[in-house]
Amino acid sequence: MDELDGRLVAALRENARASYAELGRLVGLSGPSVQERVRRLEERGVLTGYRALVRPGAVGLTVTSLIGLLLSDNADQNAVVERLVGVPEIEDCWFVAGEESYVVKVRVADVDALEELLGRLLRVEGISRTRTTLVLSTKWEGRLPMSGLPDGADAAETTHTADGDATGGGEAGDDGDAG
Repeated sequence: MDELDGRLVAALRENARASYAELGRLVGLSGPSVQERVRRLEERGVLTGYRALVRPGAVGLTVTSLIGLLLSDNADQNAVVERLVGVPEIEDCWFVAGEESYVVKVRVADVDALEELLGRLLRVEGISRTRTTLVLSTKWEGRLPMSGLPDGADAAETTHTADGDATGGGEAGDDGDAG
């Protein structure tokens, strides 16, 4: 990826709905040249998708929690992950080092819904315990460190992003709700 690709990725992270002509003005290329570069970035897996960011509080999801999942000794990790895919409140799932095997980010309407979700998670075969951290406020999220890109590609906070996450996400620090 060269400097121009890095600037193009940064511009798309800033506004993934920009036209090829608008992106071309931002990075100094013609619209058709931008279109070709974007196509190549998609083919190489640099750009893996486009999504709209949704403010969770606006859709009734006012509580965010990080839940560590501790697995039983004989748990099949892949089977646990397959079961977790079916839990709609889980926004992100990370396999981690440490006492927990997985950490999930969940969004629910209220504390009662969180309590109900924790009960369901404990009934998932292979999960022996949970460890919950309640998010009080979100200062930012969804920020991709752009320091690995060539010079000039540092992205500002995004309002639209190009990434592979198929689920909606929250916009950084904009809801003032707990979570």
